[in-house]
Amino acid sequence: MQSATHQKDVEAGSKVAGQPRSTKSTVLESGAAMTQDFSPIQNICAHLNAFHVYASDPTRVVEANHYCGHLTEDVRQCLLYDSPSPGARLIGVEYMIKPHLYETLPHEERRLWHSHVFEVKSGMLVMPQPNPLVPQAVWNKAETAEMEEVIKLYGKVYHLWQVDRGDKLPLGEPQLMTSITAEGQVAGLEKIMDERDQRFAGCDWRQKKEIRKGIEEPRIHPGADYTWKKS
Repeated sequence: MQSATHQKDVEAGSKVAGQPRSTKSTVLESGAAMTQDFSPIQNICAHLNAFHVYASDPTRVVEANHYCGHLTEDVRQCLLYDSPSPGARLIGVEYMIKPHLYETLPHEERRLWHSHVFEVKSGMLVMPQPNPLVPQAVWNKAETAEMEEVIKLYGKVYHLWQVDRGDKLPLGEPQLMTSITAEGQVAGLEKIMDERDQRFAGCDWRQKKEIRKGIEEPRIHPGADYTWKKS
């Protein structure tokens, strides 16, 4: 079996610039992992998977694995990776806030945030099942409970690495991203979700869409989802 460290190098392959790590680097990394305190990332409590589009070009779709933790009851922060594997690239960050905080934002700031209603109700946003031994019905219940909370939130997301165009380094300025908020906005979305579902055990967006029909849809503030209102 390959070690997680070696697996990182294998997965990086031609995707990232530079040579595979040396034995010295690997040893130092292993030693640091055993002795240092990583409290900020130990706050992560949820893995969510969904798709973002560029606010400047909504035809460009990027899959993002969100690893999220709560700062307060009203504010979450997420690290975004291009995959859930050991060699994943950190491609961005997302902040999520509850409606009462969103409503305090200035007009121009509100335009940077997106809603999560369509993500949840369409089955596009998923919480991948961590262990195949967990009964599917049990996991569906836990995931649905999480979706009942996420559907109310507003997100602000920037991608730092444009992996969809093949960049081997995080080049250029951070890119404001947004969510898909309605059917028909992105061509071939169902196919994209089907391909995603094949990589996660027990993941079926059509089934999730059906399960989530009963989740109450909150009113979306008119200041959000500005990308889709510019034209």
